[in-house]
Amino acid sequence: MPHSFLDIDALTLSRRVHAREISCRDVMEATLARVAERNPAVTAIVSLREPEALLREADARDAELAAGRSRGWMHGFPQAPKDLAGTRDIATSRGSPLFAGKSAAADAASVERLVGAGAILIGKTNTPEFGLGSQTYNTVFGPTGNAYDPRLTSGGSSGGAAVAVALAMLPVADGSDMMGSLRNPAAYNNIFGFRPSCGRVPRAPAAEIFFQQLGYEGPMARSVADLARLLATMAGYDPRAPLSLGDDPAAFAAPLDADVKDTRIGWLGDLGGYLPFEPGILDLCETALGAFDDLGCIVDTTEAGFSMDALWEAWITLRSFFVAGDLGALHADPDRRARLKPEAVWEIERGLALSGSQVFAASATRTAWYGRLLALFDRFDVLALPSAQVFAFDKTVPWPKSVAGRAMDTYHRWMEVVIPASMGGVPTISVPAGFDAAGRAMGVQLIGRPRGDFDLLRIAHAYDLATRWPQRHPPR
Repeated sequence: MPHSFLDIDALTLSRRVHAREISCRDVMEATLARVAERNPAVTAIVSLREPEALLREADARDAELAAGRSRGWMHGFPQAPKDLAGTRDIATSRGSPLFAGKSAAADAASVERLVGAGAILIGKTNTPEFGLGSQTYNTVFGPTGNAYDPRLTSGGSSGGAAVAVALAMLPVADGSDMMGSLRNPAAYNNIFGFRPSCGRVPRAPAAEIFFQQLGYEGPMARSVADLARLLATMAGYDPRAPLSLGDDPAAFAAPLDADVKDTRIGWLGDLGGYLPFEPGILDLCETALGAFDDLGCIVDTTEAGFSMDALWEAWITLRSFFVAGDLGALHADPDRRARLKPEAVWEIERGLALSGSQVFAASATRTAWYGRLLALFDRFDVLALPSAQVFAFDKTVPWPKSVAGRAMDTYHRWMEVVIPASMGGVPTISVPAGFDAAGRAMGVQLIGRPRGDFDLLRIAHAYDLATRWPQRHPPR
């Protein structure tokens, strides 16, 4: 049977499976064939399960449909959670040799919800060690290549997920984002990545459930409609995550069609010259924003009106604080510390050296930035920034040491453009912006109001229908 149905959108695939036009076995066989064909060049999916077991599960899903039972819209969908999300029956390496081949004690809440909606877990998607850095490489599985040019980086840390979706090895995928980890790989692979509002998607179980409010889980897809449907599955209150939002997640499964005329978009550009960009990125993003002009939106250039230096210092303080809390026990053991990548050691040691007053001051700066965002949202419905400061680069390079001639003083400074949204805790989506002359993709961040996830998705959906970048330019 032709496998072209893997290239259709996930919602259409779901309808065809439930109509029994395509069987769950058909989908699984086609997926395994595509993974065998495309994955060796990119290493997006790792820890792949045995095909025989997966086909038996697909047959069981078909038997359920024949008996009139569906587990949900993802019934029979092959899925591969990000390798940071805990899975009990599949190894959760976190990209680290310290955890290679080891399974988690329990499935993550997001994994439970995927399975509850009918998905069949086929493996995991690759991620950098402990998710540190926007470049997906590790010593366990190696680097993940870009969907458009496997010699280039996929971005990260949800690089494996982005490439698997772009190459239609998965219909949709979960990811997570502290510092652009859903947005950067979405941009580099010409798909959509959505970082939801703080608390929208619960992260559980976890060793710490009150302090950590910088990293969020969210969906990736080739269309905004698919993205929203996956968000409806991932979102919703979980008592194990007391700060998770109690709104009904079914709202995200509602139709997204809307008249976005007169939507006010504030273009922040390079933040008044503060950020360096590789030549071509700003022009590409500004051209992409022209699609909003065509939709009747009002796009104006604006300024952040805040010290970006202060925001960066607050960011690296909070990030190091959380990383040290998460990984400090590994660092305390000399044998395990020797097996951590240098960037992890740097983060942990910075975090261990912080005082409580420094962490509090950083949180106060974050609070002030949030207040500034509220003021900006009095004037605009959406704020916009590029999704990255450089185009995808050689995947053998750990991270760019300079951008537009400006030296980068940390391993993640080259992704500073994602910090305003991360520090605001507000919903943000990376939408495709097109390609440069070398065929490298880029994206634009659309930043929405606090808890305005659905409104932001409707605006992004209108843009998606007007541009259709993933459909117009699929990977060859």
